[in-house]
Amino acid sequence: MAEKVLVTGGAGYIGSHCVVELIEAGYQPVVVDNYSNAVREGNVAESIRRIEKLLNTSIEFHELDLLDRPALEKLFKKHSFSAVMHFAGLKAVGESVEQPLRYYRVNLTASMNLMEVMQAHNVHNLVFSSSATVYGDPQHLPIDERHPVGACTNPYGKTKYFIEEMIKDHCKSEKDWNAVLLRYFNPIGAHSSGQIGEDPQGIPNNLMPYVAQVAVGRRPFLNVFGNDYETVDGTGVRDYIHVVDLAKGHIAALKKLKDNCGCQVYNLGTGKGYSVLQMVKAMEKASGKEIKYKIAPRREGDIASCYADPTLAEKELGWTAAFDLERMCEDLWRWQSMNPTGFTNGVPS
Repeated sequence: MAEKVLVTGGAGYIGSHCVVELIEAGYQPVVVDNYSNAVREGNVAESIRRIEKLLNTSIEFHELDLLDRPALEKLFKKHSFSAVMHFAGLKAVGESVEQPLRYYRVNLTASMNLMEVMQAHNVHNLVFSSSATVYGDPQHLPIDERHPVGACTNPYGKTKYFIEEMIKDHCKSEKDWNAVLLRYFNPIGAHSSGQIGEDPQGIPNNLMPYVAQVAVGRRPFLNVFGNDYETVDGTGVRDYIHVVDLAKGHIAALKKLKDNCGCQVYNLGTGKGYSVLQMVKAMEKASGKEIKYKIAPRREGDIASCYADPTLAEKELGWTAAFDLERMCEDLWRWQSMNPTGFTNGVPS
């Protein structure tokens, strides 16, 4: 019988792509989401509905907020989960600077609720969606997992760091717990079908969804925040990873849990950095569209450069990023051009 894996925030961008990979790897995902970054279609999220159609399957989905402890308890009483993939949480750097208390309340409380309910129901395997923001302003590049953490430049990064610390401490005190903390760099792209992708609710907080919306004519121009960093062209440099590569990293992490690995940390990135303007050019090539932009002041909490050393994940998880920048942009453009207004289009014919 297929192992059941609880996927929190599974209707969102990264979660939904992981749901696809879980099903294709033979797992049975049970998905919960509170629609904070997903689109509703009847009693199910539109992303989940599309996956069901794409893979000709049915997926158990529950509208559930992790702050609702009784609802979470009820779900764990109903199912016997082999592991949990935890994606749910608020995730915008800029917004976290403006609303720090909301980020601490939601992200930390949700994670504590989840871990306490897992403990009560003897579910001791966890894959956590962390972030390269835990490294703060890099002391050296590329960033490996030994790089110091905790000097985060924004509240979002601090919540990820605090949750990591909670998980590490819990694994230390409860020897039968296993956790893999995956520090993402910058996920972009979409499923090759064009059926699921990143659909930010409101103004995109991340670069590439904004670039794609400019390319499709949904927004007039891109604001480039700062062109005076010490980088190749003055704009910020980041490590961009295809979301499908990222999702496959989670399947590798699930397998690692079976080794009774304790608490392990891995970077998921490509090891290559690209500037904002290089990304704009790559998207212009993929879309065949001019992408207009304006230079704006730096954003608080941003850093100049950040890219990974992913060799530990390759060595210990047997995982490596397969898709190059051209493929990332092609898949992103396929998604955006097929879904110019996101999931609210309905299913493309």
